[in-house]
Amino acid sequence: MDFNGLADPYVKLHLLPGACKANKLKTKTQRNTLNPVWNEDLMYSGITDDDITHKVLRISVCDEDKLSHNEFIGEIRIPLRRLKPSQKKHFNICLERQVPLASPSSMSAALRGISCYLKELEQAEQGPGLLEERGRILLNLSYSSLRRGLLVGIVRCAHLAAMDVNGYSDPYVKTYLRPDVDKKSKHKTGVKKKTLNPEFNEEFFYEMELSALATKTLEVTVWDYDIGKSNDFIGGVSLGPGARGEARKHWGDCLQQPDTALERWHTLTSELPPAAGALPSA
Repeated sequence: MDFNGLADPYVKLHLLPGACKANKLKTKTQRNTLNPVWNEDLMYSGITDDDITHKVLRISVCDEDKLSHNEFIGEIRIPLRRLKPSQKKHFNICLERQVPLASPSSMSAALRGISCYLKELEQAEQGPGLLEERGRILLNLSYSSLRRGLLVGIVRCAHLAAMDVNGYSDPYVKTYLRPDVDKKSKHKTGVKKKTLNPEFNEEFFYEMELSALATKTLEVTVWDYDIGKSNDFIGGVSLGPGARGEARKHWGDCLQQPDTALERWHTLTSELPPAAGALPSA
């Protein structure tokens, strides 16, 4: 809190594990109050069944300080499994207390300590084997018996990591059907300027027998377009028999249910799984 006995509070949301800038949301700051009222709706797009089972929503309250480090006030954590689809649920929970400060002179050192502690805690919660999340992508898969091929719909992305200095990206999506190496195995969307939540609504077609897809891997990568220099890799996901979780299930369901459009969200990570092979150039 400030020396006037009041605070400039705001609320931050993180999805754990896998906290990164791409999945952090924040309210506006309320000035000079100990009883803030926000009435804001913050929304995460692309929440999967796997997220509901394993992730925790961390809600942190902080005091904004423009002259030094923002002060951590307290937090609560809510497992997503406590929520039910399409049903509002209200919580009245006390915040976990912050580390007590001996005196105002110790505030700066204490805040630095709290900041380091939270950073280390966040890294520990991600775990050494987890890749950094870089956003979500909504894909539509369908095998067409009439056209004898795979339809891949790139619908949209949400909460992409910002790669440019303006806090945005200029994203586009590439698809690659491995292990094929010819040009027909690769497709690319158009570029969407200055956005972290692009809508593409583009569809690509891979002519191939259904049985042949059982040994293929669909690699989907999102890139930030840069003029005059190398494009930045934002994140990717691989769908196929060697994938895990939602990515494996989506691919398997597509092959088992031909002529059915299956639209699902997937998490983009900072590196593709080892089974996907080397990262292609942009």
